[in-house]
Amino acid sequence: MSFALIKELSEKKDKNGNGYLDLIVIGSDKKEYPAKIWRFDNNGEFAQNDVIEIDYTVDNYKGKTQLTITSIKKAPDEMIKEFVPSSQHDGKAVFASLLSKVNCFNDEILKKIVSAIMLNLRSELEVYPAAYRLHHAIVGGLMLHTASIVEMAERICEVYPNVNRELLLSGAILHDVAKTFEMETGKSGLCSSYSVGGELIGHLVKGAMFVEETAKKLGIDDERVILLEHMILSHHGVPEFGSPVYPMFLEAEILSTLDSLDAKIYEINNAASGVNPGEFTDRQWALDNRKLFNHGLSSTEHIVNLGE
Repeated sequence: MSFALIKELSEKKDKNGNGYLDLIVIGSDKKEYPAKIWRFDNNGEFAQNDVIEIDYTVDNYKGKTQLTITSIKKAPDEMIKEFVPSSQHDGKAVFASLLSKVNCFNDEILKKIVSAIMLNLRSELEVYPAAYRLHHAIVGGLMLHTASIVEMAERICEVYPNVNRELLLSGAILHDVAKTFEMETGKSGLCSSYSVGGELIGHLVKGAMFVEETAKKLGIDDERVILLEHMILSHHGVPEFGSPVYPMFLEAEILSTLDSLDAKIYEINNAASGVNPGEFTDRQWALDNRKLFNHGLSSTEHIVNLGE
């Protein structure tokens, strides 16, 4: 018997009308696996985020590993933390470090807006994942992704001193704060679904709305409000990926590039960690449907030095 966590669960019927469960489970190695339970009527017994004890066989379906579960029963909910992938950095500590940077800003307008939004969303920002399926879809992933971009932004400002450091860091810290609006999290702490507002509005638009609403509450009427809104709206780079506008000034372009780079580094590390040195991964649809090669010359573990 083995233990696992149900990340996704769908009740379906096969071509003969028999019920079965189509699952994605997280194993004790904290990796995700597709799974099936054939000829099974759930009747509400099992649900998303349940910890389960299972017997299974390992199959190969269209070149990918799939589990066929032959027996299943519930396990204690207290075991859930054993199966949830989490950031190696404590979200509370990362948040405090970022807030400390903001509190040292010389630009009082940026300081007031960014700190107000951070403090208003503090409890969510400290623990939220950064995505549903893709990069940093782990507990604390939002702060890890944000802080990684901030660290890279700091280095860029050392190389290019003409960059407005405080504007760039402000955009980096705020670019994904509305993920807390866009996604729902279950008892596992991972994203369980998108909210209605997340589907209808999304985190780019809502993030810009947070900036506008906060500025109005603080009585701030300044062009920097528009600059921050633009950085949030344009950080996906192109309309194909959801940005209504392209980045139109230097700090916006840097933010968009760093956001894409950090996501790709995470995705490449994650994919390569699933194969042995000298092997190729399956095609990764989030990375232009490329196969990736694990050359074995460096660790594929996603390790981030946040300079804390």
